[in-house]
Amino acid sequence: MRFVSSSSAALKPADPQATPIVLFGHDSSGETVSAGGSAAQSIRRQSLSPDPGAWDLLAIALSVVVADGVAKRNASPDGWTRELELDVALHEPSRWAPFADSISSALAFLTTDRWSLTFRGGGDLPDAPKTPRYPSADAVALLSGGLDSLVGAIDLTAQGHKLFAVSHTVRGDAEKQARFARLIGSGLDHLQVNHNASTRRGLKETSQRSRSLIFLAFAVLAATATQRYRDGECIPVFVCENGFIAINPPLTPARIGSLSTRTAHPDFLGRMQEILDGTGLRVAITNPYAERTKGEMLRDCLDQDLLSDEAAVSTSCGRFQRFNYTHCGRCVPCQIRRAAFLAWGGHDPTEYVYDDLGRPDDDHAAFDDVRSVAMARLVVAEDGLDRWLGPALSSARITNKAALRELLQRGLDELGLLHAKFDLP
Repeated sequence: MRFVSSSSAALKPADPQATPIVLFGHDSSGETVSAGGSAAQSIRRQSLSPDPGAWDLLAIALSVVVADGVAKRNASPDGWTRELELDVALHEPSRWAPFADSISSALAFLTTDRWSLTFRGGGDLPDAPKTPRYPSADAVALLSGGLDSLVGAIDLTAQGHKLFAVSHTVRGDAEKQARFARLIGSGLDHLQVNHNASTRRGLKETSQRSRSLIFLAFAVLAATATQRYRDGECIPVFVCENGFIAINPPLTPARIGSLSTRTAHPDFLGRMQEILDGTGLRVAITNPYAERTKGEMLRDCLDQDLLSDEAAVSTSCGRFQRFNYTHCGRCVPCQIRRAAFLAWGGHDPTEYVYDDLGRPDDDHAAFDDVRSVAMARLVVAEDGLDRWLGPALSSARITNKAALRELLQRGLDELGLLHAKFDLP
């Protein structure tokens, strides 16, 4: 499937089979899909003036997220793998053209699709503010409303960082993102944005594995808008995710590839760092919790009082919206969350739809994700950790394989605490 994107609403691709995408605006005719209009407005309202290269990265990310949402996986020959071609208008196409293949490869790692990207001129930048504001932050941190990003923002602030928090707003999390930003330290400078990608007739592919790129694009945009970046410094972008879920090793052979999300996977973050370095964007992506479990993050948090007050407010569930903004309690992220609370030793006041995982029915102990955790632990017990891991740590960009191997064992041990609580295998 082919897409052609531009910041012009009058875009008419030469190829009639291509789907046009309007960036940083909306097409009132409803004939094209669009993305980024509200994000550009949010950035303008904060009077930010990012690097033009960061706007181009966002244009690429917006084009990707639209394509990922429009192209239905069930229409592909194998029901999952798609062939996606993007032709994106950029402000500085020559800056990005040498990295088109690298971006395509990073996307293939995220989504297990075949991507082909080309860049051309003609991409307009959103209007610059009349009086720019340059935040005094020394670092950017993603603040999702999740438990890991909450711990990360608390710790980084306690360590002396002056953070610019960036949130991708989704329904059910926007209020808690603002709450956390308000409560941490003396209050964090905070940018909340959403890609608002549209699809014709409301059709949407729900897997959306490429959304990791849009998170980073928003963070890079914020980093390049700071005073320190303007002064020539390199700005760290902190992606705070426990190491177990960052690697997200397939619990069973049926969950390989992009069936599991890879937002903070070290291979993906490494690929993105190489692209940022090559395009001259002075941003350093860091996951300070790459070698820690979620339970260890909670236990070692530098403000235990604030964490105790706010941990239950955070979101971890992969099906949060589906269950009316309540944690399901049985998906893999919920199990990791519940295990972390047990490892922390703190009371978990989170409400779970499926609380008693020991009930032997399809909704509880027999639910696929619960069985998958049990099966993974069984394989490790019988055949060893390396048999279960397989190629999960095979990337050449992973240089701390021994430390991550130990981390993954500790993560499984934490999950074992949860299963033992309910007398599960």
